Amino acid sequence: MSRRGEVLALVQAGGQGSRMDVLTRERAKPALPYGGVHRLIDFALSGLVHADLADVWVSLEYQVTSIDDYLSGGRPWSLDRNRGGFRRIVPQTGTGPATESGFAHGNGDLLLRMSADIEAFGASTLVVCSADHVFNMDLAPVIEDHVAAGRTATVLTSEVSKKDASDNVVVLAGTGGSGKVTGVEHKPSRPSAGTVATEIFVYDTEAVLATLQDLRRELVGEQDPDDQADGDSGIGDFGEHLLPRLVEGGKVAAVPLTGYWRDVGQPGLYLQSHRDLLRGRVDVFDHPGRPVISHWPDRPAARVRASGDCHDSLLSPGADVAGLVVGSVLGPGVVVEKGAEVHDSVVMEDCVIRAGAVVRTAVLDERCEVAARSRVGAEPSRRVADDDDLVLAGRDSRLAGEVAAGARLEPGSAL
Repeated sequence: MSRRGEVLALVQAGGQGSRMDVLTRERAKPALPYGGVHRLIDFALSGLVHADLADVWVSLEYQVTSIDDYLSGGRPWSLDRNRGGFRRIVPQTGTGPATESGFAHGNGDLLLRMSADIEAFGASTLVVCSADHVFNMDLAPVIEDHVAAGRTATVLTSEVSKKDASDNVVVLAGTGGSGKVTGVEHKPSRPSAGTVATEIFVYDTEAVLATLQDLRRELVGEQDPDDQADGDSGIGDFGEHLLPRLVEGGKVAAVPLTGYWRDVGQPGLYLQSHRDLLRGRVDVFDHPGRPVISHWPDRPAARVRASGDCHDSLLSPGADVAGLVVGSVLGPGVVVEKGAEVHDSVVMEDCVIRAGAVVRTAVLDERCEVAARSRVGAEPSRRVADDDDLVLAGRDSRLAGEVAAGARLEPGSAL
């Protein structure tokens, strides 16, 4: 059933993604490839489209041009309509209060800045998704249950280790199976549980907008004058003030997200999720009824030449392998020459690994070239991918000689 006008969906795709280091110097984090031919933003957009949501807004702030062509006005997801459908939201200045214009200071603050547009749209329900998580869940029943129960917010959650929980927002729920949220811990040093918010929310629009305005009035008096001058409302991320305040009202529920979920906003997590994919632990592509929709590259089929050898790997269209590829994901058009080796790596579009070169535990951005007989990276020191073990090379870099594990190459570097 179409929900035109009743439900508004918002994909928050504007974060700078600084933790991804050189990989997001020249691109928005949601534009990062995943699994060779997909982009991170595909998962949120596909989930919303399969929930039959007709109105989907994408909020962009950082490196907007790096993702605009890919989004193509929502066409790959059939969101390009004459009325409603896809809308691209970018920062504005000179409209309304200082705390509602310019760049956002967190995903909760972003909702405040968009509050006038959201209110004017008039939908009674607001669905908000982050754009850097890998998942594929049927969101339609979650939205329907949220409305039927009259909640102010529904939070989708996932179970992680307590170590990983310290980097997330921990959600505490009552006993008895009701899912009622009783508390929130924002990136705690000692988490009380391993249940974390996946940054997929369903809100009662009126309730969340009223709460945002209340918080703005309360927090403005507590701020440093420099923050006020910068237009910072003080609301920050959703786990700092917004979600805790909504929880106080007693009408917030947690719903477990089914299937695979991972925040891939750090280099180690990004590589580890690709390892999970190759090991068959990622089920996001296993649902024919709700495929992960992407803007596919126009490339010929991948080719493995007579001298080529591939094990436990994914090859994207246009890849040309004459060397050895093991436990790796090759993007569109990647060339691995005869005698070259790629192990435990993600190699993005149009990279070239020259003859005799060896690449291990690395993420190479678009159009990188590894010179002949070079040695990039090393065997990892840990079982789980760790940032310090990874070589990260920004796009258009040329790597030659010995490149140590943990090295970071800025885009356009030449070693």
